[in-house]
Amino acid sequence: MKPLLTWLAPLALIVLLPGCALHPLYADGGDGPVAGALSSIEVAPIGGQRGWLVGNALNDRLHRQGTGNTRFRLEVELDDQITGYGVRRDNAISRERRSLRARYRLVDVATGAVLLDQSAMADAGIDVAGSEYATVAAEQTALERLSETLADQIVARVATYAGRSAAK
Repeated sequence: MKPLLTWLAPLALIVLLPGCALHPLYADGGDGPVAGALSSIEVAPIGGQRGWLVGNALNDRLHRQGTGNTRFRLEVELDDQITGYGVRRDNAISRERRSLRARYRLVDVATGAVLLDQSAMADAGIDVAGSEYATVAAEQTALERLSETLADQIVARVATYAGRSAAK
């Protein structure tokens, strides 16, 4: 009896699997509705070095080739903070935390309607070295990594929105 159940349980799960409504986000590859929506997003200019890093990372992930079929605009506002903690006996900071937050809006270019208004956040810990140059280099490296992480989060959420909108 027990061997029969060990074969029937996985078989029952396989039979029920199509009913779970899961489907691949990029099912049709580069010709699908999600990929088409992502490539039609223009990233609005974001000020400063942080904005340049995040904007480039977003454009890389959206596969934006500068084509003229812009249907959506992605507006991003950044907030960058470095907080010191981990104080040594001589009151010098030994560790920092860099937080990069983004509030982003997906706007329909034709109507001006805001389709998506969300925020994303990434943070990284930084060891404060004895050399000021090493600390600045570590902060810069953390900013570059955080920009990539934020871009990943934003594109994943926008792709999810595009997938749900295409399914309607």
